[in-house]
Amino acid sequence: MGAGGEQGWSCKLGCMSRLRIAGVIPARLHSTRLARKVLREIAGRPMVEWVWRAAQSSGRMDSVLVATDAEEVAAVCRARGIPVVMTSPDCASGSDRVREVARQVEADIYVNVQGDEPTLTAEFFTPLLDLFERPEVDVATLAVKCAPEDVANPNAVKLVTAMDGRALYFSRATIPFDRDGSGFAGYKKHLGIYAYRKAALERFAALEPSPLERLEKLEQLRMLENGIAIYVADAPRDTIGVDTEEDLKRAEEAMNQLLAASS
Repeated sequence: MGAGGEQGWSCKLGCMSRLRIAGVIPARLHSTRLARKVLREIAGRPMVEWVWRAAQSSGRMDSVLVATDAEEVAAVCRARGIPVVMTSPDCASGSDRVREVARQVEADIYVNVQGDEPTLTAEFFTPLLDLFERPEVDVATLAVKCAPEDVANPNAVKLVTAMDGRALYFSRATIPFDRDGSGFAGYKKHLGIYAYRKAALERFAALEPSPLERLEKLEQLRMLENGIAIYVADAPRDTIGVDTEEDLKRAEEAMNQLLAASS
């Protein structure tokens, strides 16, 4: 059993009491916008290590490992005591990499933890995994209140949900549209961390890319178009996903603030 697993099982898991949970951090070395970003250093550690530390310290998963196709990433992880699984270089997306891990590591729920989210902390995993106390939930994700500067930003994905938290749509456009200019301020921004029951992960990864997915370049739309429901929980705060040098600087500043606050 992974560190903290027994403690995690004891805290209000309801019908999750015997579910095995694996955290997987897809870590591709050759990203297009910021080369080698998962190994870029932030506050003295490679980015992927900060992500692993956050997931591991949550105590909600039986194992947390890095999935990569790059031996360099694997070597860095092994040197830091981080479990790693080698995956195919042909994986088209992070979810494909998680699916490949699911065929080697047995679990009931797999958490897809983005390797370029160094400002994640342990508290993000509680609302995400608590959704699985509801038997109808097969896929879960997180959202936060959208900052005003991101409402019209196509790089910040917006979403709308039903009253029960089920996602109705994700879009790079500003949704919902405030037709009458009422001053609506309830926009939600999606955070790209997912958790899947194993059957839902297998079904999703086996599907061909869907028309809306191709149009918006959002793979979660493949699930919605094929009738796979996604439920959304509120995250404790926004994160800084790293795609550019500017993002990297912002993440380092935020990480230094977090470290100072915890010391």
